[in-house]
Amino acid sequence: MAWLPAPVAAQGRSGASASITQMRLEQADDGVYFSAAVQFELPTLVEDVLEKGIAIYFVAEAEIFQERWYWTDRKVAQVTRHMRLAYQPLTRRWRLNVSAAPMTGAAGLGISLNQNFDTLSDALDAIKRVGRLRLGDTAEVGEDPLHQVTFRFRLDTSQLPRPFQIGVVGQSDWNIAAERTARLALEKDK
Repeated sequence: MAWLPAPVAAQGRSGASASITQMRLEQADDGVYFSAAVQFELPTLVEDVLEKGIAIYFVAEAEIFQERWYWTDRKVAQVTRHMRLAYQPLTRRWRLNVSAAPMTGAAGLGISLNQNFDTLSDALDAIKRVGRLRLGDTAEVGEDPLHQVTFRFRLDTSQLPRPFQIGVVGQSDWNIAAERTARLALEKDK
């Protein structure tokens, strides 16, 4: 397993920051997958909101591009993962919902993977490991030896309840985001 090290950080005005510490592109029998590791610390303000039973949302997005010398790069594939983290006061457990679609409005939680954790740190560890995002079939991605991949990770404040959306404007504690672009080799799955 070869990972791409060297973290790249994106930092808000005064505090909250995130960095992408690892990226990997892998070819399996059923398609091409992307994995990454993100490092961040949850600010105290965000922890307080969570402990009051209000869910927060994270979004991880990967895009793969085909380089072209005669025009701008062409987007070959894109995948998005939405993660909802909430504290369940009755059970005193943390619940993580993972879905390919946003978890708002009438769609609700729809089709999602649900996991329960005993501690907040365990739940955050699961969020920080973005694993096996399926980008598409090998034929769609192409056979190039290196692929340009852009990965974005952020705390999605647009899915917070309206009073919090108004309150987070200008507060750097809510700016947890990182982006990284790298040329990755397509590794064969064993």
